[in-house]
Amino acid sequence: MVESGQHDVIDIAYDNPDRLHTGVEVLTFDALKLRLKGSVARRPSRLDFHQLMLVRGGEGTAMVDFVTYPCARGTLLHLRPGQVQRLPYGTDGRPADLDAVLLLFTADFPPPLPATSEVLDGFGPVAWPLPPDEFATFDRAVTELEAEYRTVHTTPPADTDVELTAALLRQLLGALLIRLARLADPAGRPGPAAPGAEVYLAFRRELEGSFATTRSVEEYAARLGYSPRTLTRACLAATGRSAKQLADARVALQAQRLLAHTDLPVAAIGRALGFTEATNFGKFFARETGRAPGEFRRAQR
Repeated sequence: MVESGQHDVIDIAYDNPDRLHTGVEVLTFDALKLRLKGSVARRPSRLDFHQLMLVRGGEGTAMVDFVTYPCARGTLLHLRPGQVQRLPYGTDGRPADLDAVLLLFTADFPPPLPATSEVLDGFGPVAWPLPPDEFATFDRAVTELEAEYRTVHTTPPADTDVELTAALLRQLLGALLIRLARLADPAGRPGPAAPGAEVYLAFRRELEGSFATTRSVEEYAARLGYSPRTLTRACLAATGRSAKQLADARVALQAQRLLAHTDLPVAAIGRALGFTEATNFGKFFARETGRAPGEFRRAQR
């Protein structure tokens, strides 16, 4: 990982320091804490890679995009590129004392499997409290991947076929992601096979690239070749929220990120998100979050 500071958030780019130098790294939570400086570990960070963490013991609280998630034995966390996180922390605000293993991997490292495309798209759940049988299954899968990764450090370089090792790690990670795709949504939402799921995912991809310029459901529908009614029906089936609600929520999330992690004036943030008048942005933000922009910023600081 490579760190670069920007205001209050730390941008972390993928950089595998181990001898294998592949698009995946396996390490413990304790190893990650040792790698990061204390001040960095306590600050929010934004990753440009995926992070899976399986908690085997201990307790803490993780924060991802202003939502907190309790961490205990059986918790599985999946962070996507671009999400802002705070490392799991304890009651004293310091990094938690967790027995956990992390898989860090670039978006292009897993094998291109249709079954995992929705998992990697970036719109799925962040945390699952795994029941004992599911936890045992994931623990075995992570242990196998971890063991294969560690063989690189115990085998002399001349005896290591890096290409074969990387290929095996890629397939083991693919199998784990398929298991992740099979998990029930913790909020009870329908899975990717639900009717209209393809329409919903197409909308989310289009929204991700254009939320700062338009929140018009009619415009998104025209781009994708669907009627606004079809688009809204697909979004309601997948998430319980309409297309307009999802578009507004995405803009509100970006506003929260900018308010919390930059020093940009409120009016400039509004303009960057398509609001020509600061008052309109303030009304929108208060409606979506329950707080005025300035109040939200002060609370985060």
